[in-house]
Amino acid sequence: MELNQTWNDLNFVNFIRIIGLDFFSLQNMERTIRFYKNAKHEWYADIPEWGGATEDLQMVEGADELLNWVAAAENECKLLMADEHIDHAEILHLVYAREENLGGGGDYLLEQFRGEFKHHKIWLCGVTEFVFKQLPEKIYFVEID
Repeated sequence: MELNQTWNDLNFVNFIRIIGLDFFSLQNMERTIRFYKNAKHEWYADIPEWGGATEDLQMVEGADELLNWVAAAENECKLLMADEHIDHAEILHLVYAREENLGGGGDYLLEQFRGEFKHHKIWLCGVTEFVFKQLPEKIYFVEID
């Protein structure tokens, strides 16, 4: 009986590996990200471990406008971002996962911002999947100091 249990445990571990799950992908993701404006007033995410091009970190297609709202007149801000609920957080809802030939990542909708109705569309590129290890259905965010 003990041999069968060990065999079943090994089969489960192999099954998890085959379908591409790992321990870390099953955990909730929460991360602080600093965003900053360059000299051309373009927004970028500061993700030091990103191995791709700096241009991949530029915030465009609605994300730049959102950061202008968050930062007001400042040239940088920090957001605590998570794929699970954060108290008093704003929420981005995934409405469409883009195919790679359309830029990858996902189109998100921000229904409200600081209590005001916005219905604001945002595209977040594939770097989102790098940060969260997936494309979250919801991204919760709150500005921090």
